[in-house]
Amino acid sequence: MTPKERILATLNRQPTDRTPVDLWHTPEISAALRKHFDVPDDVAMWRALGLDKIVWDFMDYKTDAGERAGGQSGAGAESGGDRTMWGVPLKNIQAGEAHYAEFGTAPLTGYDTPESLDNYPWWPKVGRFDYDGAVALAERASRDYAVIGPWVSFFEIYCQLRGLEQSMMDLIESPELVEAILDRVEAIQTEMMERFFARAGKHLDLVFISDDIAGQQSLLMSTAMWQEHLQPRLKRWCDLIHAHGLKAFYHTDGAARPLLKPILDCGVDVLNPIQHACPGMDMAELKKEFGARVIFHGGVDNQFALPRGTVDDVRRETRDCLATLGAGREGFICCSCHNVQAGTPLENIFAMIETVQKS
Repeated sequence: MTPKERILATLNRQPTDRTPVDLWHTPEISAALRKHFDVPDDVAMWRALGLDKIVWDFMDYKTDAGERAGGQSGAGAESGGDRTMWGVPLKNIQAGEAHYAEFGTAPLTGYDTPESLDNYPWWPKVGRFDYDGAVALAERASRDYAVIGPWVSFFEIYCQLRGLEQSMMDLIESPELVEAILDRVEAIQTEMMERFFARAGKHLDLVFISDDIAGQQSLLMSTAMWQEHLQPRLKRWCDLIHAHGLKAFYHTDGAARPLLKPILDCGVDVLNPIQHACPGMDMAELKKEFGARVIFHGGVDNQFALPRGTVDDVRRETRDCLATLGAGREGFICCSCHNVQAGTPLENIFAMIETVQKS
């Protein structure tokens, strides 16, 4: 099977020759892998690795001056410009070998009433997304690979705009403000998706909804708060995605177990990244409870096994993911549990991929 055939068959619960294997990585890892294989670009590198890559198609945004703003996913190692598309300032951080564009001062500080939001100058204009570039990438990538895009989010963007601490306070003290901000965040991205799907829908397979709602030990908010502010919005987006024949891919790190059922009830098709080091995220239990209704993506530990473990540690970790999340050889796309970070031994990446390919 080709990488695209293997991914699509898995998404549709059809037989495959083996479990598919994907890889998330930072630009530093991408550069190291390209150098290792002596290839000019990431596509050639994915081919050299034999990856069943799901290609990210996250749109750029053009500012009033015609310049590129920070990438659609906000901060991150590949963000451009000095602000995100939402007007969040970015600051460059060098941590050892790794470079990150982290968030600066929350720009919606001081906009404390729904009425004041009219005066915020940085709300994205839907016409300024780079649809042409994103459509071209989807057309090109879809010849050989499954394609996921665009990147959309609710609460992650809210936290970028208001700051994490203030966002937590808003949930308790200012629910009307929370709704007013989320209304704008949802409306802007919904119109963007509708325009993008009209042009590129036939070249897309999944849509990336990234909305971290948990930390290492527990949820970031109560289940009641999530159900009030976010569940109806997620349901609307899943309905929109399905109306265009696409799959909803939902990302939340952390100990998200108490909210997994209501998240899946919204219509999520693929759940990522299954951070099983966190309480409540036991892989075998998740497979037993939810395996019949969702495809799991991720699993391979990115906090110890990949960056700090031995090759044998990585092989054991990968086999454990295959035996639990991939039980029955269905419903699982094996991948690093988030981006493989700078400094991770390439031998460990190879061990993960080869273990899946030989399974």
